[in-house]
Amino acid sequence: MGSKDFLNWRLEAGSPGICSTRIGDSTRLACGDVEGKLTALFNRVRSIQKKSGDFDLLLCVGNFLGTTAEAESEWAEYKSGAKKAPMQTYILGANNQETTKYYSDVDGCELAENITYLGRKGVFTGASGLQIAYLSGTEAQNEPAPAYSFTSKDTTALKSSLMASSKFKGVDILLTSEWPKGVWQYGNNLEDVDTKLCGSIAVAHLASILKPRYHFAALEGANYERLPYRNHVILQENAQHVSRFIALANIGNSSKKKYLYAFSITPISSMDPTELVKQPLDVTESPYRKMTKEFQKTKPGETAPDEAQFFFDLSKREGKKRSSEGGRPPFHQSKLPRKPPNPTSPCWFCLASPEVEKHLVISIGTHCYIALAKGSLTPDHVLILPIGHHQSVVELPSEVIEEVEKCKLALKKFYKSIDKRFVMFERNYRSQHLQLQVVPVPVQCCTTDDIKEAFIVQAEEQQMELLEIPEHSDLKQIIQPGSAYFYVELDSGEKLFYRIKKQFPLQFGREVLASEAVLNIPDKANWRECTYSREDEEEFAKTFREGFQPYDFSLLD
Repeated sequence: MGSKDFLNWRLEAGSPGICSTRIGDSTRLACGDVEGKLTALFNRVRSIQKKSGDFDLLLCVGNFLGTTAEAESEWAEYKSGAKKAPMQTYILGANNQETTKYYSDVDGCELAENITYLGRKGVFTGASGLQIAYLSGTEAQNEPAPAYSFTSKDTTALKSSLMASSKFKGVDILLTSEWPKGVWQYGNNLEDVDTKLCGSIAVAHLASILKPRYHFAALEGANYERLPYRNHVILQENAQHVSRFIALANIGNSSKKKYLYAFSITPISSMDPTELVKQPLDVTESPYRKMTKEFQKTKPGETAPDEAQFFFDLSKREGKKRSSEGGRPPFHQSKLPRKPPNPTSPCWFCLASPEVEKHLVISIGTHCYIALAKGSLTPDHVLILPIGHHQSVVELPSEVIEEVEKCKLALKKFYKSIDKRFVMFERNYRSQHLQLQVVPVPVQCCTTDDIKEAFIVQAEEQQMELLEIPEHSDLKQIIQPGSAYFYVELDSGEKLFYRIKKQFPLQFGREVLASEAVLNIPDKANWRECTYSREDEEEFAKTFREGFQPYDFSLLD
């Protein structure tokens, strides 16, 4: 690469398809189009790991799943658990109509063990602070956009969510399937790619705004490691870090072009500012400089539109909305509450979002609401959710925390009246909107100590240590906002906590409560396996509202 910070090295001759850059002890892998050849990919990864040590994660761009019968058969083996990815693998979504069937959840989800679909767009921040922005699909050429394409609304929302912070310097990694248009300008020679047809202007603009230190893309069947480029104008702007664009080829290509790239990166947030902005000898001008000026002329001040916050009024006919400014007065008349940030992608849980399934809503307060859980463990399994977009308890404003406590107290009283124990857990990992999962456990099933032991034992089985924290302790004193964690609260007031360092089983809380030691319904550990009809869900909600009404503080005005 030409920088003192980066030491280039290649695996021995005869190992085609791999380029590597190392710093320090831990490295990541990026991969181009897999096209359903999962076993070939993971066998290659295992081979590299034996020679070079373990990698933290694998990032895949381009077409991960294939359209052939062989590819579908191979995917079924991983989906069923017959085969398993050797490391945590993050992938982008579909780039064609044929593979959209595999990506039903636009917000992302775990498709198979160790294989996670990131989602349509968004930002993933690891426990180390590493920030990865991602955009799935190809640029839409017309409206309405097909399911495998992104639109200007997607790129605008992604940019705005990051640019909202005055401390924003850029992202560590940007993942797109499409190349940015014109990335080859001022760079090294590009071969075997038709530059007239290649690339997206929207991706180019996104890259110019997000300033990724590494930008990975695929789809063109080519390997192109562009020279690093500046993100500032010499003598006119303060020095900024450089960006590197890496395009990767498809697995099994006949020309033996590189499809894997190993690299190591320290998060921007952890780097010394002087080290961060060091310029390698082979750095070039930004390929997007002229293009950025054109965007500034045609779309000045481009920002994501604010979504008006509203509440569903359950006392009125279905679908009617009332302004959040009406009704109850705010807790603090002298100081308006801070406006929550906008989500980076469509959110199932923001009450203002069209994604919300309002027939599941049980009760609405000023800052929080209670709703039945989709794919619930039991008919009275509910969620406590903030109305605005907040990611975790440790990021909640004081007035929202106050109302969360009211929700918890009301649910404890209700469950106690029907001989059930209150169990609540939060997983602040691979989620963008706070979800406090509240699962009642019949008293005849087990004691509170049994539940506590089940969490601790099953955590130990997965090499995790749940720590007990004082009953009246504040979670904000234990962990910083933005950090990943798992948290349990029992009806006795006892609390268990685990700081997530790398990977974490997404269904862990459900798995413990569904286990034989607690509810004894192991077949319901995965919420996607717990499907109910709309009629069933409406009946569950109606029954819960009727029973909960005497304890619902939002009705006691």
